[in-house]
Amino acid sequence: MSSPVRHAPAIRLLIAPDSFGDTLTAVQAAAAIGAGWNRVRPSDRIVVAPQSDGGPGFVAVLANRLGERRQLQVPGPLAADVRAEWLLEPASQTAFLECAQACGLALLGGPPTPQTALAAHSRGVGQLIATALDAGATRIVVGLGGSACTDGGRGLIAELGGLPAAQRRLEGVELVAACDVEYPLLGPWGAARVFGPQKGADPGTVAALEDRLEQWAGQLDAAAGRPVSAQPGAGAAGGIGAALLALGGSCQSGASIVAEHTGLAGHLAAADLVITGEGRFDEQSLRGKVVGTLARMSQVPVVVLAGQVALDEATFRSAGILGAAGVSDHAGSVRLALADAANQLMGLAAYVAARL
Repeated sequence: MSSPVRHAPAIRLLIAPDSFGDTLTAVQAAAAIGAGWNRVRPSDRIVVAPQSDGGPGFVAVLANRLGERRQLQVPGPLAADVRAEWLLEPASQTAFLECAQACGLALLGGPPTPQTALAAHSRGVGQLIATALDAGATRIVVGLGGSACTDGGRGLIAELGGLPAAQRRLEGVELVAACDVEYPLLGPWGAARVFGPQKGADPGTVAALEDRLEQWAGQLDAAAGRPVSAQPGAGAAGGIGAALLALGGSCQSGASIVAEHTGLAGHLAAADLVITGEGRFDEQSLRGKVVGTLARMSQVPVVVLAGQVALDEATFRSAGILGAAGVSDHAGSVRLALADAANQLMGLAAYVAARL
């Protein structure tokens, strides 16, 4: 690493990353970036505002800003129960839930396989919704992303008593699906074909998941009285988006919801430079995720620090991003980047700060 720039003028820096997959939460990633940056440029004024697009870390990012933290034991994506945290904001009676806490990939207990891809379910999310309703919530925001299941939300609806009963229970309740994708439930851009392989599904399993979703989509569309399975966001979180739409919900950008509650616009207006990041910086990053949202909102340069960078410079610059650097490149291997994530991200932040 090169020597610190000792006489560079101080700047106002906003650090606003998403989580780095299963290795670092957004809060941990922000702390690592801040520590590395401060090591080289201690005079800079740093504001830390971790973000989320609705996936893993959605509740944790909001927890320090609003609401009362609560915990519930729910069925995990397979057989074992898990402890899921959720928030209730008393003033507005808004509950904030996170699918990844009940059916996330990190809860499988090991790498995903074709067997887990078929077996994983969303029952725990249904129990979280039921508990929020029992607590008096009149608005429920469900963060979607990072799920291990591709059940179309069938498990969620079963926990609420089935489609007709679930619709009755949610009458008069504003239901929001906070998601980061715009894909429908079925087809080449649907839940099974796009995300199934990430959840352990081989080609045969993807086909089986698609067939299962196609049958379920007919029931969801009939119950809703419209083709909710074709709506943007229906394919989010293994099709949980479609289930929420069938229950009268709406899809909204998870990144925008978090940005509103963390005062992101004000932080951006006061910053000279923005550092954001995520586990993998690729085409999906620019479609509703935190990095793309920040690039659109910011009037100052944005730099991305990611676990891996899979976009060429021309593409990310055309999206308004000044530069990008990968932890795996800095560490010399993906293995070290994962095993020593916080320290390697800290080192990368120091490296970038030294070259500002």
